[in-house]
Amino acid sequence: MGRLIKRYRWAIPYVLMAPGIAWLAVFFVVPNVRMLQMSLSEGSVERGFTFTWDVANYTDNVVRFGENFQNSVIFGGLATVFCFLVGYPLAYTIAFRGGRYKNLLLFLVISPFFTSFLIRTISWKIILGDDGPFLEIVRDILHLVPTNFSVLGSAVAVVAGLTYEFLPFMTLPLYVSLEKIDRSLIEAANDLYASRWGAFRRVTLPLSLPGVFAGSLLVFIPAIGDYVNAELLGGPKTQMVGNVIQARFLAQNDYPTAAALAFILMAAILVGILAYARLLGTEQLTGGRA
Repeated sequence: MGRLIKRYRWAIPYVLMAPGIAWLAVFFVVPNVRMLQMSLSEGSVERGFTFTWDVANYTDNVVRFGENFQNSVIFGGLATVFCFLVGYPLAYTIAFRGGRYKNLLLFLVISPFFTSFLIRTISWKIILGDDGPFLEIVRDILHLVPTNFSVLGSAVAVVAGLTYEFLPFMTLPLYVSLEKIDRSLIEAANDLYASRWGAFRRVTLPLSLPGVFAGSLLVFIPAIGDYVNAELLGGPKTQMVGNVIQARFLAQNDYPTAAALAFILMAAILVGILAYARLLGTEQLTGGRA
Protein backbone atom coordinates (compact mmCIF):
# COMPACT_ATOMS: atom_id res chain seq x y z
CA MET A 1 0.00 0.00 0.00
CA GLY A 2 2.83 2.37 0.91
CA ARG A 3 4.58 1.70 -2.39
CA LEU A 4 1.34 2.32 -4.27
CA ILE A 5 0.87 5.68 -2.54
CA LYS A 6 4.45 6.69 -3.30
CA ARG A 7 4.07 5.63 -6.91
CA TYR A 8 0.92 7.69 -7.46
CA ARG A 9 1.73 10.54 -5.09
CA TRP A 10 1.42 13.00 -7.98
CA ALA A 11 -2.28 12.12 -8.27
CA ILE A 12 -3.18 12.83 -4.61
CA PRO A 13 -3.83 16.59 -5.11
CA TYR A 14 -6.10 15.86 -8.06
CA VAL A 15 -8.03 13.25 -6.09
CA LEU A 16 -8.51 15.69 -3.23
CA MET A 17 -9.69 18.41 -5.62
CA ALA A 18 -12.04 16.12 -7.55
CA PRO A 19 -15.11 16.51 -5.25
CA GLY A 20 -14.83 20.30 -5.28
CA ILE A 21 -14.32 20.44 -9.03
CA ALA A 22 -17.30 18.12 -9.57
CA TRP A 23 -19.45 20.28 -7.30
CA LEU A 24 -18.50 23.46 -9.18
CA ALA A 25 -19.06 21.78 -12.53
CA VAL A 26 -22.56 20.60 -11.63
CA PHE A 27 -23.82 23.57 -9.63
CA PHE A 28 -21.88 26.48 -11.17
CA VAL A 29 -20.53 25.77 -14.65
CA VAL A 30 -23.59 23.92 -16.01
CA PRO A 31 -26.14 26.48 -14.73
CA ASN A 32 -24.03 29.35 -16.09
CA VAL A 33 -23.73 27.71 -19.50
CA ARG A 34 -27.50 27.24 -19.51
CA MET A 35 -28.00 30.87 -18.49
CA LEU A 36 -25.59 32.04 -21.20
CA GLN A 37 -27.62 30.09 -23.74
CA MET A 38 -30.80 31.69 -22.41
CA SER A 39 -29.28 35.17 -22.64
CA LEU A 40 -28.80 34.66 -26.39
CA SER A 41 -32.32 33.33 -26.95
CA GLU A 42 -35.66 34.91 -27.78
CA GLY A 43 -39.25 33.94 -27.10
CA SER A 44 -41.61 33.72 -24.16
CA VAL A 45 -42.81 31.26 -21.55
CA GLU A 46 -45.95 30.56 -23.59
CA ARG A 47 -44.20 30.09 -26.95
CA GLY A 48 -40.96 28.71 -25.57
CA PHE A 49 -37.42 30.06 -25.93
CA THR A 50 -35.28 29.55 -29.02
CA PHE A 51 -31.49 29.92 -29.12
CA THR A 52 -30.86 32.48 -31.88
CA TRP A 53 -27.59 34.23 -30.88
CA ASP A 54 -29.67 37.30 -30.09
CA VAL A 55 -26.91 39.68 -28.94
CA ALA A 56 -29.49 42.47 -28.81
CA ASN A 57 -30.32 41.20 -25.33
CA TYR A 58 -26.91 42.60 -24.33
CA THR A 59 -26.53 45.70 -26.48
CA ASP A 60 -30.07 47.01 -25.98
CA ASN A 61 -30.33 46.32 -22.26
CA VAL A 62 -27.03 48.02 -21.39
CA VAL A 63 -28.54 51.28 -22.62
CA ARG A 64 -32.06 50.53 -21.44
CA PHE A 65 -31.06 49.81 -17.85
CA GLY A 66 -27.98 52.02 -17.73
CA GLU A 67 -29.31 54.00 -14.77
CA ASN A 68 -29.81 50.80 -12.77
CA PHE A 69 -26.24 49.69 -13.50
CA GLN A 70 -25.04 53.13 -12.46
CA ASN A 71 -26.97 52.90 -9.19
CA SER A 72 -25.51 49.47 -8.49
CA VAL A 73 -21.93 50.60 -9.04
CA ILE A 74 -22.34 53.83 -7.05
CA PHE A 75 -24.25 52.29 -4.14
CA GLY A 76 -21.98 49.24 -3.98
CA GLY A 77 -18.87 51.41 -4.17
CA LEU A 78 -20.09 53.81 -1.48
CA ALA A 79 -21.07 50.93 0.79
CA THR A 80 -17.57 49.43 0.34
CA VAL A 81 -15.91 52.75 1.18
CA PHE A 82 -18.07 53.32 4.25
CA CYS A 83 -17.53 49.74 5.42
CA PHE A 84 -13.78 50.34 5.17
CA LEU A 85 -13.98 53.67 7.02
CA VAL A 86 -15.94 52.06 9.84
CA GLY A 87 -14.44 48.58 9.74
CA TYR A 88 -10.75 49.48 9.71
CA PRO A 89 -10.76 51.44 13.00
CA LEU A 90 -12.98 48.76 14.50
CA ALA A 91 -10.71 45.91 13.40
CA TYR A 92 -7.61 47.88 14.43
CA THR A 93 -9.03 48.50 17.91
CA ILE A 94 -9.94 44.83 18.38
CA ALA A 95 -6.56 43.59 17.11
CA PHE A 96 -4.32 46.02 18.97
CA ARG A 97 -6.41 47.14 21.94
CA GLY A 98 -8.92 44.34 22.44
CA GLY A 99 -6.89 42.44 25.04
CA ARG A 100 -8.87 39.76 26.79
CA TYR A 101 -12.10 41.11 25.28
CA LYS A 102 -11.16 40.23 21.69
CA ASN A 103 -13.44 37.21 21.50
CA LEU A 104 -16.36 39.17 22.95
CA LEU A 105 -15.82 42.03 20.50
CA LEU A 106 -15.57 39.66 17.55
CA PHE A 107 -18.78 37.98 18.68
CA LEU A 108 -20.50 41.38 18.72
CA VAL A 109 -19.25 42.00 15.16
CA ILE A 110 -20.77 38.77 13.83
CA SER A 111 -23.85 38.80 16.08
CA PRO A 112 -26.08 40.37 13.38
CA PHE A 113 -25.66 37.15 11.39
CA PHE A 114 -27.79 35.38 13.99
CA THR A 115 -30.74 37.34 12.62
CA SER A 116 -32.24 36.94 9.16
CA PHE A 117 -30.95 39.29 6.45
CA LEU A 118 -34.53 40.25 5.64
CA ILE A 119 -35.42 41.01 9.26
CA ARG A 120 -32.34 43.22 9.63
CA THR A 121 -33.34 45.18 6.53
CA ILE A 122 -36.90 45.61 7.78
CA SER A 123 -35.47 46.84 11.08
CA TRP A 124 -33.59 49.53 9.19
CA LYS A 125 -36.84 50.46 7.49
CA ILE A 126 -38.37 51.03 10.92
CA ILE A 127 -35.32 52.96 12.18
CA LEU A 128 -35.21 55.26 9.13
CA GLY A 129 -38.99 55.62 8.82
CA ASP A 130 -40.75 58.96 9.12
CA ASP A 131 -41.79 58.05 12.66
CA GLY A 132 -38.59 56.17 13.47
CA PRO A 133 -35.95 57.03 16.07
CA PHE A 134 -33.45 58.48 13.57
CA LEU A 135 -35.70 61.25 12.31
CA GLU A 136 -37.11 61.76 15.78
CA ILE A 137 -33.62 62.78 16.90
CA VAL A 138 -32.35 64.78 13.89
CA ARG A 139 -35.71 66.37 13.03
CA ASP A 140 -37.73 66.75 16.23
CA ILE A 141 -34.98 67.11 18.84
CA LEU A 142 -31.94 68.57 17.04
CA HIS A 143 -33.98 70.35 14.31
CA LEU A 144 -31.28 69.63 11.71
CA VAL A 145 -33.72 68.84 8.89
CA PRO A 146 -37.13 70.26 7.88
CA THR A 147 -40.32 68.68 9.14
CA ASN A 148 -41.17 67.15 5.75
CA PHE A 149 -37.74 65.50 5.41
CA SER A 150 -37.78 61.76 4.69
CA VAL A 151 -34.94 59.24 4.48
CA LEU A 152 -36.78 56.21 3.15
CA GLY A 153 -36.90 56.04 -0.61
CA SER A 154 -33.57 57.81 -0.98
CA ALA A 155 -30.08 56.71 -1.94
CA VAL A 156 -28.94 57.50 1.60
CA ALA A 157 -31.22 54.81 3.03
CA VAL A 158 -30.05 52.21 0.49
CA VAL A 159 -26.35 52.90 1.10
CA ALA A 160 -26.88 52.92 4.87
CA GLY A 161 -28.60 49.54 4.68
CA LEU A 162 -25.89 48.05 2.47
CA THR A 163 -23.17 49.38 4.76
CA TYR A 164 -24.79 47.87 7.83
CA GLU A 165 -25.52 44.53 6.19
CA PHE A 166 -21.98 43.94 4.88
CA LEU A 167 -19.87 45.63 7.56
CA PRO A 168 -18.83 42.29 9.17
CA PHE A 169 -17.53 41.08 5.79
CA MET A 170 -15.08 43.97 5.84
CA THR A 171 -14.20 43.90 9.53
CA LEU A 172 -13.29 40.22 9.86
CA PRO A 173 -10.69 40.04 7.02
CA LEU A 174 -9.20 43.30 8.26
CA TYR A 175 -8.96 41.91 11.78
CA VAL A 176 -7.24 38.73 10.60
CA SER A 177 -4.75 40.75 8.54
CA LEU A 178 -4.01 43.17 11.38
CA GLU A 179 -3.74 40.38 13.96
CA LYS A 180 -1.02 38.67 11.89
CA ILE A 181 1.23 41.75 11.85
CA ASP A 182 4.45 41.27 13.81
CA ARG A 183 4.37 43.90 16.56
CA SER A 184 8.18 44.06 16.60
CA LEU A 185 8.06 45.72 13.16
CA ILE A 186 6.00 48.57 14.57
CA GLU A 187 8.33 48.82 17.57
CA ALA A 188 11.29 48.98 15.19
CA ALA A 189 9.64 51.84 13.31
CA ASN A 190 9.14 53.69 16.59
CA ASP A 191 12.76 53.05 17.55
CA LEU A 192 13.75 54.67 14.25
CA TYR A 193 11.91 57.82 15.37
CA ALA A 194 8.78 57.25 13.32
CA SER A 195 5.66 58.88 14.71
CA ARG A 196 2.56 56.81 15.40
CA TRP A 197 1.06 58.00 12.14
CA GLY A 198 4.32 57.35 10.30
CA ALA A 199 4.57 53.81 11.68
CA PHE A 200 0.94 53.18 10.74
CA ARG A 201 1.36 54.58 7.21
CA ARG A 202 4.63 52.80 6.46
CA VAL A 203 4.18 49.51 8.36
CA THR A 204 0.66 48.73 9.53
CA LEU A 205 -1.34 49.87 6.52
CA PRO A 206 0.85 48.19 3.84
CA LEU A 207 0.89 44.91 5.77
CA SER A 208 -2.90 45.00 6.15
CA LEU A 209 -3.54 45.44 2.40
CA PRO A 210 -4.44 41.74 1.92
CA GLY A 211 -7.27 42.26 4.43
CA VAL A 212 -8.34 45.45 2.67
CA PHE A 213 -8.40 43.62 -0.66
CA ALA A 214 -10.33 40.62 0.67
CA GLY A 215 -12.78 42.75 2.66
CA SER A 216 -13.45 45.04 -0.29
CA LEU A 217 -14.28 42.08 -2.53
CA LEU A 218 -16.49 40.46 0.10
CA VAL A 219 -18.46 43.70 0.42
CA PHE A 220 -18.53 45.04 -3.13
CA ILE A 221 -19.49 41.83 -4.95
CA PRO A 222 -22.67 41.05 -2.96
CA ALA A 223 -23.52 44.75 -2.51
CA ILE A 224 -23.51 45.52 -6.23
CA GLY A 225 -25.88 42.61 -6.88
CA ASP A 226 -28.15 43.20 -3.89
CA TYR A 227 -31.80 44.04 -4.45
CA VAL A 228 -33.41 43.64 -1.01
CA ASN A 229 -32.13 46.93 0.42
CA ALA A 230 -33.07 48.88 -2.70
CA GLU A 231 -36.51 47.25 -2.67
CA LEU A 232 -37.32 47.89 1.00
CA LEU A 233 -35.36 51.08 1.72
CA GLY A 234 -35.24 52.78 -1.67
CA GLY A 235 -37.66 54.13 -4.22
CA PRO A 236 -38.25 53.98 -7.98
CA LYS A 237 -35.18 56.14 -8.70
CA THR A 238 -32.86 54.05 -6.52
CA GLN A 239 -33.56 50.67 -8.08
CA MET A 240 -30.41 48.64 -8.71
CA VAL A 241 -29.79 46.15 -11.50
CA GLY A 242 -30.50 43.34 -9.05
CA ASN A 243 -34.08 44.62 -8.75
CA VAL A 244 -34.45 44.50 -12.53
CA ILE A 245 -33.06 40.97 -12.74
CA GLN A 246 -35.32 39.80 -9.90
CA ALA A 247 -38.39 41.35 -11.54
CA ARG A 248 -37.56 39.99 -14.99
CA PHE A 249 -36.94 36.47 -13.70
CA LEU A 250 -39.72 36.08 -11.15
CA ALA A 251 -42.42 38.56 -12.12
CA GLN A 252 -42.28 39.09 -15.87
CA ASN A 253 -40.77 35.74 -16.91
CA ASP A 254 -38.44 37.58 -19.29
CA TYR A 255 -35.62 35.08 -18.90
CA PRO A 256 -33.40 36.22 -21.83
CA THR A 257 -33.26 39.82 -20.58
CA ALA A 258 -32.65 38.74 -16.99
CA ALA A 259 -29.91 36.32 -18.00
CA ALA A 260 -28.21 38.93 -20.19
CA LEU A 261 -28.31 41.49 -17.38
CA ALA A 262 -26.82 38.94 -14.99
CA PHE A 263 -23.91 38.25 -17.34
CA ILE A 264 -23.31 41.96 -17.94
CA LEU A 265 -23.18 42.44 -14.17
CA MET A 266 -20.79 39.49 -13.76
CA ALA A 267 -18.51 40.88 -16.47
CA ALA A 268 -18.52 44.34 -14.88
CA ILE A 269 -17.63 42.86 -11.49
CA LEU A 270 -14.79 40.81 -13.00
CA VAL A 271 -13.31 43.85 -14.77
CA GLY A 272 -13.60 45.88 -11.58
CA ILE A 273 -11.85 43.20 -9.53
CA LEU A 274 -8.97 42.91 -12.01
CA ALA A 275 -8.52 46.68 -12.08
CA TYR A 276 -8.66 46.89 -8.28
CA ALA A 277 -6.15 44.05 -7.88
CA ARG A 278 -3.80 45.73 -10.33
CA LEU A 279 -4.16 49.04 -8.49
CA LEU A 280 -3.21 47.53 -5.14
CA GLY A 281 -0.58 45.22 -6.62
CA THR A 282 -1.43 41.53 -6.84
CA GLU A 283 2.20 40.52 -6.30
CA GLN A 284 2.25 42.21 -2.90
CA LEU A 285 -1.14 40.78 -1.97
CA THR A 286 -0.32 37.20 -2.90
CA GLY A 287 3.38 37.20 -2.11
CA GLY A 288 4.28 36.40 -5.71
CA ARG A 289 7.05 37.95 -7.79
CA ALA A 290 6.52 40.53 -10.47
